[in-house]
Amino acid sequence: MNDKIISILEGKIRHVESEDGEIYLVGPIKLPVNLDEETVIFHWYCWLLCKEETDKLEDIIHKLSGANLAEMQQSSVLVYGDFEHAEEAFIRMHSICHTGDIFGSKRCDCGYQLHQSMKMIVSHGSGALFYLANHEGRGIGLFSKAMAYLLQEQGYDTVEANLNLGFVDDSRNYSDAIRVLRALRPQNKPVTLITNNPKKLEALRSAGLDVEDRIPLWGDVSEYNEKYLQTKINRSGHLVSGCPDQ
Repeated sequence: MNDKIISILEGKIRHVESEDGEIYLVGPIKLPVNLDEETVIFHWYCWLLCKEETDKLEDIIHKLSGANLAEMQQSSVLVYGDFEHAEEAFIRMHSICHTGDIFGSKRCDCGYQLHQSMKMIVSHGSGALFYLANHEGRGIGLFSKAMAYLLQEQGYDTVEANLNLGFVDDSRNYSDAIRVLRALRPQNKPVTLITNNPKKLEALRSAGLDVEDRIPLWGDVSEYNEKYLQTKINRSGHLVSGCPDQ
């Protein structure tokens, strides 16, 4: 492999241990983002979980170039400000939502939460948004989510639809995201979690992270997602503080 290519990537790919193999974390990459018609500079990282451990950079590149990564899910994180050293930092563990984040669907509040949390992080001055690519439909995947939507159109709520398709209500796991968080910010430095979901809060605290506060994130309520939002509260235990209808 070309030595120049190796020198560019050297030091930009780090290893993070995982229970299921090895996490390769690549970055930071300067990423200018259009946020409310203003260009904001984030630093972007992407990570990939591999079953086999490889220390040599050239071997990693050869291995990944031979894999069909476009067919696999990869998560990433947007970092803003001096996330490593800041005394206070906001974080958001955001589950991918193809329909809400990309298409702007009003059936959920995911697109609103994504962009609003980015604005909150920038306003605060330091933080990170973790974009979790294997969390579509609370972990059931995009195709299964499409089937669940068909059931919802016939009156089933989100939880009922998932259960009737043979899934659990919520199968999302945050362990690898937490490992990446620890790689980017010392564990003894506190974070404030942007979420309505107590399961996310518990996942971070159970891992020993210092979560000093939680910020609710409700909004963009409409006739299309009102039942969905109430199901989050009534069936999935989401915390009501900050909810417009409470």
